[in-house]
Amino acid sequence: MRLTFYCLCLFTIPLFTYAQPSVTNRSSLEIRQIMQGEDFVGYLPESVRWGTDSRTIYFSWNPDGDTLRSDYRIRVGENRPVKVTDEELKAMPGRGSYNTDRDQMVYSRNGDLYWMETGTGKTRQLTNTVGYESSPEFSGDDQFIVYESDNNLFTWEIATGEITQLTNFIKGNKRSSRSSEGQKKWLEDQQMELFDVLRERKAVSDARRKRREQLEPDRPVEIYYGSKRIGGMTASPDLRYVAYRLTTTVDDKISEMPQYVTESGYAEMARTRPKVGDIQDSYDSYLYDRQRDTFYTIKTGEIPGIKEKPAYLFEYHEGEEEFEREYKNDRDVIVAGPYFSDNGQAVVVIRSLDNKDRWIMQLDLETGSLKLLDRQRDEAWVGGPGISGWNFSGGTIGWLPDNEHIYFQSEATGFSHLYLLNVKTGDKKALTNGKFEIISAQLSNDGSTFYIVSNAESPHEHHFYHLPAMGGKMQKITQSKGGHEVDISPDEKYLAIRFSTSNQPWELYVMENKAGAEMTRLTESTTEAFGTYDWRKPEIVRFRAADGAQVPARIYRPENPTPDGPAVIFVHGAGYLQNVHEWWSSYFREYMFHNILVDNGYTVLDIDYRASDGYGRDWRTAIYRHMGGKDLSDQVDGAKYLVDEWDVDADRIGIYGGSYGGFITLMALFNNPGTFKSGAALRSVTDWAHYNHGYTANILNTPTTDSIAYQRSSPINFAEGLEDQLLILHGMVDSNVQFQDVVRLAQRLIELGKDNWEFAVFPLESHGFVEPSSWTDEYKRIFRLFQETLK
Repeated sequence: MRLTFYCLCLFTIPLFTYAQPSVTNRSSLEIRQIMQGEDFVGYLPESVRWGTDSRTIYFSWNPDGDTLRSDYRIRVGENRPVKVTDEELKAMPGRGSYNTDRDQMVYSRNGDLYWMETGTGKTRQLTNTVGYESSPEFSGDDQFIVYESDNNLFTWEIATGEITQLTNFIKGNKRSSRSSEGQKKWLEDQQMELFDVLRERKAVSDARRKRREQLEPDRPVEIYYGSKRIGGMTASPDLRYVAYRLTTTVDDKISEMPQYVTESGYAEMARTRPKVGDIQDSYDSYLYDRQRDTFYTIKTGEIPGIKEKPAYLFEYHEGEEEFEREYKNDRDVIVAGPYFSDNGQAVVVIRSLDNKDRWIMQLDLETGSLKLLDRQRDEAWVGGPGISGWNFSGGTIGWLPDNEHIYFQSEATGFSHLYLLNVKTGDKKALTNGKFEIISAQLSNDGSTFYIVSNAESPHEHHFYHLPAMGGKMQKITQSKGGHEVDISPDEKYLAIRFSTSNQPWELYVMENKAGAEMTRLTESTTEAFGTYDWRKPEIVRFRAADGAQVPARIYRPENPTPDGPAVIFVHGAGYLQNVHEWWSSYFREYMFHNILVDNGYTVLDIDYRASDGYGRDWRTAIYRHMGGKDLSDQVDGAKYLVDEWDVDADRIGIYGGSYGGFITLMALFNNPGTFKSGAALRSVTDWAHYNHGYTANILNTPTTDSIAYQRSSPINFAEGLEDQLLILHGMVDSNVQFQDVVRLAQRLIELGKDNWEFAVFPLESHGFVEPSSWTDEYKRIFRLFQETLK
């Protein structure tokens, strides 16, 4: 009866005004306001980059609220950004490649190549074609510009302007010679024996062909690559070798997504993606030796552990025979690189496609053979900052100027750190160590210093550091508490910084690239409406989980909370993402919504549950083979923490989140009935067997090889446990978590006879909503759910 009473009373008061405003400088917020996004908060500076003069900063901005963003610029020492004109924009160089002395740069724009003197800004257009030239860079001796066009590599000689084609890759298959056999051959031979004219004509024809071949200039060997896709072309510094990759694509069944609200008025179908476990593309990497005019495969068959099975397969072993720990065939791999030293040595990063292994190997360019330098194996999956889990990226890797040491990142200690390895001796040295992460690392122009972004100060702050290249102490350069996104000027004297705190959005700053320098603010981006509200700075706390782990969270608390008050737990998305931090959240709408909830008497807890970013390998992989395990129990333990420590009523706790957060919301309501009185699941995965391969296979392997993992990780299998109130919200043209996911769950709930759930659809929204009207409708429904069930 109490629930019914509160539901009826809610509609007698304004829905979005808070009942007990606690401070006078907090004006009443409306959901409609905050869901306007940038129109309410302000258009923050984005896409920051330096001009080649190392004094001009360019960025995307929209301080006047125009229809579109524009490019702005400001020079070091100035205090007012200026909008870039269309003429300037047309002439503006893109991100390019520098020569050794960094006094020249080459870049591509609109499919043409440009060369620039960085000191004077003098620019020369090198190509003007209807073709597409891209990826220009200088050769090792700075005499040539190497670029890609029409799936081949070319050089442009700076001194003469001569263009040379380095490769001759040809799609399709070479026509076989039409040499006759059998009866046809016998007839041709007879013709030559019988008729003098035919013999004479053939002799002339053969002589002409031979002379023509002798007079032809040298051309690169024809390399036919059939129906495969070519990519990853890289030339060695001396231009002798070209590495390339061939991809065998799979024409497998993919989902089709209906679109009902279209410009044509007809329902239309859109192709989306395959599902996890579908047959995947395969990759082969090659070297073309221009000097010998031959090509050969990079030999991955002898990689240590190439046949090693993952440990989870032992769980499925049956029979009395001993478990075979190796496959009969090599695992599929993908090669990133090569990465060349100045003197032409090469290393590659090789990743197994089951993502259990990453090898760093030295590549013998003359033979294609490999020598192991470092192996990182993870029975869960290889990942972490600077250690890419993406197919075509090698992560952080490069050479020091001594041509003996490579640097890379590894999780060998359980946290992603920076390492040096001597390729001659094999000696490996950790440059950083501790219970923190190196977020990114970049070698200085002279090779003496690493520029690092790290959370060494705290898991909740990102700062910029200097570190001597051969080892030493990290020197902290930025000082303000918050998040720093740093772009270094080409001459490395200045830093352009996007800085924010948890309650102040990103603004652009500039400072000298040295410790103790002042950080000068360059932009004012927030709107007057945004500034009228006193935005809360959530407190960062840790609570003890049932297994003893200390779980980080942000808590939003009313200034004068009611005893036994209501609470909401927010679950961030993406799985491997961080939201407990001291900078402006990518979930800024949710952050503002939490302020509204607090104004209405709620306590809000925002948890960096197991699998969140920033806390090391064990935290990252704690969900391996069981999504909805420790990541879910962290939410349940969070609810207990609210009751035990923050005077929250155990019967008045709600939960919500989007994407992965929606998945956790479903698992919470289905597997822990009574813990949460209600939950809102936004764009939620309901069955991991229907999600994509790249993300899901890392964590759960594949449905056919690890069915146990999918069974215990998919909400649709536990829908019979629903007892509390559920609100499902989903975009109908979601190409990421497809609408089919929630339709299948809806049918399951119908068949189970469940009554306490509702379903709201958004016909024109994909995974990330874009329309303010959709955002507003979605969060009005979420707010109403909590008001009806928790108040």
